[in-house]
Amino acid sequence: MTSQSASSRKGWRDHLSSGWLYFTNRESSPKPPSQTQAVLGRRRFGGDFTSYLCMGRRLRYIPEGGALVEVTCRTIHSRFLLRPSPELNDIVVGVLGRAQRLYEVRCCAFSFLSNHFHLLLDVDNVRQLARFMAYLNSNLAREVGRLYGWEDKIWSRRYQAIIVSGEEGAQIARLKYVLANGCKEDLVARPQDWPGVHAARVLVAGEALTGTWFDRTQEYAARRRGEDFDRLKYATTETLHLSPLPCWKDLPAEAWKGRTLNLIDEIEEEAAVRRSRTGSQPLGAAAIRGQHPHDRPKRPKKSPAPLFHAWSSKVRHELWEAYAWFVAAFRDASEKLRAGDRNAAFPLGSFPPALPFVGG
Repeated sequence: MTSQSASSRKGWRDHLSSGWLYFTNRESSPKPPSQTQAVLGRRRFGGDFTSYLCMGRRLRYIPEGGALVEVTCRTIHSRFLLRPSPELNDIVVGVLGRAQRLYEVRCCAFSFLSNHFHLLLDVDNVRQLARFMAYLNSNLAREVGRLYGWEDKIWSRRYQAIIVSGEEGAQIARLKYVLANGCKEDLVARPQDWPGVHAARVLVAGEALTGTWFDRTQEYAARRRGEDFDRLKYATTETLHLSPLPCWKDLPAEAWKGRTLNLIDEIEEEAAVRRSRTGSQPLGAAAIRGQHPHDRPKRPKKSPAPLFHAWSSKVRHELWEAYAWFVAAFRDASEKLRAGDRNAAFPLGSFPPALPFVGG
């Protein structure tokens, strides 16, 4: 870090001292009613730092050097538009594998349920994540609409990316959470029994996961030429590769895969104990495949998501401090840009706002 950037960061810490987001003396700082409100809005913290009252979305942020992120994306109205089927599974793996190859994102885990999906991704910066997710969600939305005859939008909103700290405990906990999807809701008895695209099935089977990418541009051109072609003529096979958690990157492949299999065994055992206590039974793969893609649950389960997943409060506060500085620096540059300074310096790793339309 240069002396100028260090001085700038110190200045912004002093700038935030009137609000809760000043973490230099974390032990004596009172906890606010809501951490999300503190950074993202609905009140003013101090005279100089204005929270994001006018921002529709929080700023996308990845710490310098990259991070592990847990990505979640839900279908509109929580409809079962991702209901597993052989055709959709093949398409999902094809699109995901192609996106991984094009943008070099390291995928540590994934689970595609009927109305949402989770990804555990190791990314270098926020631009890499944004491009990867734009490619994945746009192509997947078109394929799902085509397959299931859905003409409205597919996703309820932009994907949600939560940073996972570098602590081994935090990363393992999020890996276990993603792998438990489908089993923890008593939809299936074991994670690998989920009939859709799921990392547990790949790990247990020990085989590479391949899918099909359909080049719809070439298909359209062929139809315009009046060409009669087979379904797979303009299709290619894509392979989806699993990567270790960043905290396991120095382990041999057999070691980190073995640890992941142990997590799957734990999930299965915990689910069995829970069912024996409650007397419930898993819904089963056949019932899941029998759901109509346009249907939706009566009471979708939703809960507020944190900005960060951390194992210790100390690391969580450090992440909040870094994000607070990032937000404050972005706001300062934004104010300068609105005031007419086209050379306003935005913090590294941010997406500056687009310039307004210039009329004649």
